[in-house]
Amino acid sequence: MYLKREEMKCDCNVIHEEVVSRVRQQMPQEEKLYDLAELFKVFGDSTRIKIIWALFEAEMCVCDIAYLLNMTHSAISHQLRVLKQARLVKRRKEGKVVFYSLDDKHIENIFAQGLDHINE
Repeated sequence: MYLKREEMKCDCNVIHEEVVSRVRQQMPQEEKLYDLAELFKVFGDSTRIKIIWALFEAEMCVCDIAYLLNMTHSAISHQLRVLKQARLVKRRKEGKVVFYSLDDKHIENIFAQGLDHINE
């Protein structure tokens, strides 16, 4: 059920200053909220989600990921660059081969929470 614009209007003329003050004090800095929004944008692409999921299972090179997802090396490389810039994946070079893995355990926690939410 969707509310009409006029139904969303607050008819209360009283500001609950204690609540507003407490929330304002706890709210992260604007820059941190912006960074958080940017992080969630990275999760907004199903190809990147598939890559992250694959990297839960194993460290992989671009060729492996491209083969797994039936995509071009170029497309995978582009997505890995986005993931690396967001500090979600890291790379390790072994000779001429570059292997990618998840940057840290936080990513698994984010996925677990997301899956718990959509499975409710």
